[in-house]
Amino acid sequence: MRWRKLGRIFSPDNEHDWMVSHAANCVAWPIDGDRFRIYFSTRDRINRASIGWIKIDLRDPTRILAISKKPVLSPGEIGTFDDSGVSLACIVRDADSLLLYYTGWNLGVTVPWRNSIGLAISRDGGEHFERVSLAPVLDRNRVDPYSLSYPFVMKRNDAWRMWYGSNLRWGSEQRDMDHVIKYASGIAPDEWTPTGDICIGIANENEYAFSRPCVVFDGDAWRMWYSFRGAAYRIGYAESRNGVQWTRRDDLAGIAPSSEGWDSESVEYPWIFDHDGERYMLYNGNRYGLTGFGLALLERD
Repeated sequence: MRWRKLGRIFSPDNEHDWMVSHAANCVAWPIDGDRFRIYFSTRDRINRASIGWIKIDLRDPTRILAISKKPVLSPGEIGTFDDSGVSLACIVRDADSLLLYYTGWNLGVTVPWRNSIGLAISRDGGEHFERVSLAPVLDRNRVDPYSLSYPFVMKRNDAWRMWYGSNLRWGSEQRDMDHVIKYASGIAPDEWTPTGDICIGIANENEYAFSRPCVVFDGDAWRMWYSFRGAAYRIGYAESRNGVQWTRRDDLAGIAPSSEGWDSESVEYPWIFDHDGERYMLYNGNRYGLTGFGLALLERD
């Protein structure tokens, strides 16, 4: 695989008090024709994350058609699992509704944070989202006792599947946490059973965090793109025959930091989507979305 970078699409410039900096963890959702709404996580002045969007046309993706005037999802009520921020993970269609899965942030005392997985629903095509509950749909549990993050959810053949991040431990430093990608099965959008299966795990002493999986089923194989972190984030790639056991093929990821500019230090948080016979990737660059997000096109042989 080779991804051709089409350029940086968007970076917030204090458009609103809830959109002061960062545009991370993007999701592309089709509106009509070549027009897409790109949802993303953004931060206010005290680093609380909300979720907003821009509209673009893939024929001219660097021209912004519209920017949301208010967030579609904001931090939760004080004391709830997402009162410190909501970070976008994925959006899934279910009949006439759109399901928005996200990471809910709680800042900690003994550890930096305790995250869980939340769900919000839109019944008007993605204009507005409402939480299904003040509680998470997947919280710390027997096989995930520390922290959970960034699920990718897919419904296939009436079965619900989830790939998500999970801490294996905490340590005295952040790089001691061993954050891996695990698997859960579901019987409904808000009813999940974590299996404990590790899909993507630590392979060497230089790695310590995997996050934000994006999974595609191409008929002959399951494909996953994800972020992995050592000194800096990179985008990795893996393949599977059943969606649970995966083989890492990071050498085939096909995208790396640029020699200079907004994505010269790192690349992370990929979102893969298809349109009009082409495959695209939204991704972040330096400093976890502080420099905004870009778009890349898969080059066909």
